[in-house]
Amino acid sequence: MKAKHQRLILALVALVGVGGAGVLAASALRDEAAYFRTPVEVAAGKTEVGEAMRLGGMVAKGSIARQADGLTIRFVATDGKASVPVEYKGIVPDLFSEESGMVADGRMRGDGTFVADRILAKHDERYMPPQMGDMPKDMKAAPKA
Repeated sequence: MKAKHQRLILALVALVGVGGAGVLAASALRDEAAYFRTPVEVAAGKTEVGEAMRLGGMVAKGSIARQADGLTIRFVATDGKASVPVEYKGIVPDLFSEESGMVADGRMRGDGTFVADRILAKHDERYMPPQMGDMPKDMKAAPKA
């Protein structure tokens, strides 16, 4: 076989390999892709039942209700203009509380409730873990390199 044909075959094999890897990556990402929605968008009907998405907003004051099983909680996510009831079964993050920001991954149920598979608590850049609250200010500063 001539060197020219060998290079052509090698290039075609490489092209097929890269294309196959791209298809595998795209199919893996398709399962993980989720649109971010706000309560206003959900209330406006921009979501479908069973659609995987992320719901972001604030936990409404007085809305957290723990169920008898000890793991399930129900609360209301709001953005100040609309509200969406949320149900989650699992352990919530330490920073999860009323009037705090949150992002939940999950799906809409037919009754208008968002069923979360995972909840993330949001905090601002000034967050300080509770155990650091009692430390003197000079110890809280970042170490100098």
